[in-house]
Amino acid sequence: MLFGPLFAHADKTPDHLAIIDDHGRYTYAQLAAMAAGLGLYLSAQTTQPRIGLLLPSGAGFVASFYGTLLAGKTAVPINFLLGDREVAHIVHDSGVDCVVSIPQLAGRLKDLPLKIIDLMQLPKTPPFAITPRFPTPTSEDVAVLLYTSGSTGLPKGVMLTYGNLQSDVDAAIAHASLQSGHRFLGIVPLFHSFGITAMMLAPIQLGATIIYLARFSPVATLNSIREHKASLVFGTPSMFGALLRLKDAKPQDFESIYAMITGAEPLPATLREAFLKRFGITLYEGYGMSETSPAISLNVPGSNRPGSVGKPVPGAQIRIAGDDGNALALGQIGEIWVKGPMVMKGYHNLPEETAATLTADGYLKTGDLGQVDADGFLYVTGRKKEMIIIAGEKAYPREIEDVILRHPSVAEAAVIGKKDASRGEVIVAFVAPREGQTLQADQLRDFCRDQGLAQWKCPREVTVMPELPKSPTGKIVKRVLAESLNEK
Repeated sequence: MLFGPLFAHADKTPDHLAIIDDHGRYTYAQLAAMAAGLGLYLSAQTTQPRIGLLLPSGAGFVASFYGTLLAGKTAVPINFLLGDREVAHIVHDSGVDCVVSIPQLAGRLKDLPLKIIDLMQLPKTPPFAITPRFPTPTSEDVAVLLYTSGSTGLPKGVMLTYGNLQSDVDAAIAHASLQSGHRFLGIVPLFHSFGITAMMLAPIQLGATIIYLARFSPVATLNSIREHKASLVFGTPSMFGALLRLKDAKPQDFESIYAMITGAEPLPATLREAFLKRFGITLYEGYGMSETSPAISLNVPGSNRPGSVGKPVPGAQIRIAGDDGNALALGQIGEIWVKGPMVMKGYHNLPEETAATLTADGYLKTGDLGQVDADGFLYVTGRKKEMIIIAGEKAYPREIEDVILRHPSVAEAAVIGKKDASRGEVIVAFVAPREGQTLQADQLRDFCRDQGLAQWKCPREVTVMPELPKSPTGKIVKRVLAESLNEK
């Protein structure tokens, strides 16, 4: 389970290319040997049940991940883009006393009571043949303890079992018709659930080739597509937006592409339309979260409805729930609840939060608002906590943000609610202009009205900023914007 396919491919197609990264090329036989050697080594390094991984994307991360599982341990990927306080919290909360890292990142751990294993000091392949010792985990055993980005406070540890991850890998492969001949380009970090499932577990289960970039760069991404003929690219909207801004990119560069799939944050309609117009490439929007391993739904070639996040992957059950928890009718907006084998075991060391998030009948409350149409496509309209109520009327930030982003001078937009004595709340917009452009609040409000947005949905206030605050994964952090309102 999870690690079996790596060794099956190493046995059947040992010379097939598994990984291309910043340091070289690795066949399936070489990758399996690295994982087997690390499994034997790591099992002797700690008696704790979990091992931390503070590593960039590449063969080293993949071998360390599989080696951790082979050692019978739970992998704890650590987001190296987090602050020192968050990294220290992850180390303390997870209980790891051993972290695999590299010198460029290990400095983040220097003040913590840890054994740091320098991956660069270990041989790329073991000096002698190693027969891997396969552990026998159950589907309920935790394979990965994955910490959320902490955009709403300290990171929470999401317990993902072998069964969670395996079921979501199987569902994603079936839903998107992924094939062993595809070449996956990994630009989403492997400390992210999106990266783990889509850019490591799924392609290795298929026996496909993966190209990894240690850090995202639009130029390096375009060059990798050109040079290695990548056919599958998974990224965030901000990453695809950076590709769109490359002046020398042209449609011919994307001739090898089967699908470009975006997730982790909403896909602005303006970006989707501009990418299609310039490159002839459809961006397929998906939806997921760390707590669901992560894929919940996905648009794919042959089943795509722009503006939606696709149909649920096999095994995922969606309930659009009203305030009482009962299912709402088609087309009505409510909280998105998800049930299925991909739903997490719970939050580590947080029983009360686990109980508040998982219902008695097995649904996970996502905190997102959405609706399902008659054909089964899911639409995400925003976060439940971000819904704005103005004189009794409900406004959804994503709808307003999509309108604002149509303004030719707007690069980024975020909408939140501000308390108002007479109307309950009013809408406040934060925007960042495109390079070389200027924005005026009055012009933006007039633009919203001209686009047909109801008067009460048009921003009462507009704040122009050089750029909006973002989390390590590129999401706009609205909590920081809301705090700035309280400071005024």
